[in-house]
Amino acid sequence: MFCFECGPVATNCYLVGDDQTKTAYLVDAPHGASEPVLRVLSERGWRLADILLTHTHWDHTADCATLKRQTGARVTVHEADLYRLTDPMAHTIWPLPFDIEPVADVVLMDAETRSVRLDSGGQLGVLFTPGHTEGGVCFVDAEAGRVFVGDTLFNGSVGRTDLPGGDMPTLINSIRTRLFPLPDHYVAWPGHGPETTIGAERRTNPFAALDAR
Repeated sequence: MFCFECGPVATNCYLVGDDQTKTAYLVDAPHGASEPVLRVLSERGWRLADILLTHTHWDHTADCATLKRQTGARVTVHEADLYRLTDPMAHTIWPLPFDIEPVADVVLMDAETRSVRLDSGGQLGVLFTPGHTEGGVCFVDAEAGRVFVGDTLFNGSVGRTDLPGGDMPTLINSIRTRLFPLPDHYVAWPGHGPETTIGAERRTNPFAALDAR
């Protein structure tokens, strides 16, 4: 797995490939991700089959259209967050020094989606975790003991909820009822900052730890 920190607000994206199938998937596609992602794909001989979006704030999606066009990857997003993907410049909150292309022809998840089947033939679990946005999701790789949590959960913090679509009680409930039931050892890979573990956040997160009820 490769982690790239990209764009003006240091957004993480994750490229996971398989040397046997020669396919890869990408979790989130921030501004500036295209160059390192395409470079690693070329170096490893991988084909980018899937782009999985944890949510659609601009800092997680700015290079999605470019990567989709250059690789033919399938884009998967929750239906409640689709509107930012199809009309991104109307929902940036503040002016940006670059334009973001809309993304069309995507695979939609909903609140009942429990897994996403990858084009390579594998699959990831899906946890619907609204609160940071209306359609936030986390992707679970049970075999590797990891979960891609986007901006739902951070190392010692949680996602902000003061932007349109955010709601703190909903976010805390998502974390406690969807993420915290995962095993302690699962590594949580967030949209910003360093990784953490589910066990550590369940015990010590100042916003969402279970002993902070």
